[in-house]
Amino acid sequence: MRIAIYPGTFDPITNGHIDILERALKLFDRIIITVARNSAKSPLFSDQERLDLIKAVVRKYKNVEVDSFDGLLVSYARQKKATAIVRGLRAISDFEFELRWPL
Repeated sequence: MRIAIYPGTFDPITNGHIDILERALKLFDRIIITVARNSAKSPLFSDQERLDLIKAVVRKYKNVEVDSFDGLLVSYARQKKATAIVRGLRAISDFEFELRWPL
C-alpha cells in the first residue's frame, strides 16, 4: 500500500489544500493529513478545531485519515509506514535552496 503524509498547520484548510489532496489521491492508496503542532506559531484555530474542520471537509474521501503529531515529521512518517510526503509550493522561496557550508 502506498501511503503518503500531507503535513501542515491547516489554519484553516483551504481549497488549495483540497486541490493538492485530490491530486495526491491519484498517486497514493492512502493519505494521512497531519496537523503539525508548533508552539512557535500562534494559529487562528486550536489544534482540535483544525482537526474537526479538516475531518468535516475530507469525510467524502474514503482513503484519507486525519491526525496530528508532535516532533519530527520523519519519525511520524516512519511510524505510519509512509513512503512519501505531500507538500504544496506557495511562493518563490519554496523553490529556492541554498546549501551553506559548513552545515
